[in-house]
Amino acid sequence: MSRRTSRPRATAAPRITPASPCPCGLPAAYGECCGRYHSGSAAAPTCEALMRSRYAAFAVQDARYLLRTWHPETRPPGVDFDPAMRWVRLEILDTTEGSAFHSTGTVTFRAHYTDDGRPDSLHEKSRFVRHEGAWVYATPVFVD
Repeated sequence: MSRRTSRPRATAAPRITPASPCPCGLPAAYGECCGRYHSGSAAAPTCEALMRSRYAAFAVQDARYLLRTWHPETRPPGVDFDPAMRWVRLEILDTTEGSAFHSTGTVTFRAHYTDDGRPDSLHEKSRFVRHEGAWVYATPVFVD
């Protein structure tokens, strides 16, 4: 006889293949878009590209990539994924600097998700810096 609990069941991240649409919202396949950054075969050229790839990493639950692209001074020891949360859409609202010609930049975004089936969103302005030549996530400024 099994016993039921009220805790949510842990479920795997949605299966995303290289041919799947990229979770970041750009009109490209995952393998040609953020997947190449996740695999390490390319580096994000702008802070917006890094923001998109980090959002996609949350969607596919790639903790290794998230930690690799986090500034060492603010990087947590690990990333815990909530099994009841699903990232469903990313809106880039504004960017400042963050190109190949800059050393800092910001991206303001709204990340839409469901938490145990209930829709919600995270509105944040993220600051990015170059560290050892690559863009990394430095700090958040939560907007609301």
